[in-house]
Amino acid sequence: MITSQQMRELEEYALSKDISIAELMENAGRGVFRAIREKYELTDQRVVIFCGTGNNGGDGLVVARYFHEKHFPVVVLLFGPKESLSDESRDNYEKLKKQVNVLFILTPEELSKFRFQPHHKLLLIDAMLGIGAKGMVREPIASVIELFNSISGIKVAVDLPSGLNADTGEVLGKMCECDFIVTFHDIKVGLEKFREKVKVVDIGIPKR
Repeated sequence: MITSQQMRELEEYALSKDISIAELMENAGRGVFRAIREKYELTDQRVVIFCGTGNNGGDGLVVARYFHEKHFPVVVLLFGPKESLSDESRDNYEKLKKQVNVLFILTPEELSKFRFQPHHKLLLIDAMLGIGAKGMVREPIASVIELFNSISGIKVAVDLPSGLNADTGEVLGKMCECDFIVTFHDIKVGLEKFREKVKVVDIGIPKR
């Protein structure tokens, strides 16, 4: 098992070995895509990816690209302004924006205008908050988590469910309820109670 600080140190080590954040993000998104395809027999699913503006959201944008390339209908809901995207997330947004409908949502009011058709089979992917999340979940993410939990479909978390403290397992007010969690490099300490739902994928961090 691994703490968030240990994971950051490993990412820094990867950078020192000339493995970029962009490479790690690509490997993470591809790993999530492959893990989902291995676990689920997807037929006629529409893919909805809930992304934040940090690197967890960037992973989600990579996942979106892989599903689009396999001809799944994909929509990305991106919570936050375009200007707040991390550099690597912005690069993945630029790759994706002409292929997939990416909707930027800044407020709960904007979120309330979005409707899911109840007859559609959905794959819902949570890529909003990563291991750096601290403190209680704030708006608009708090309302997004409520929406995510209210929709029927297959639900997958990227690295860990949004609203879960990666080190303590504490729920930070609200948490995405997921059927499957694809985490990176090693299981995070806070995921211990969800171990039976977790798959660990290698994202290319070298051994020391």
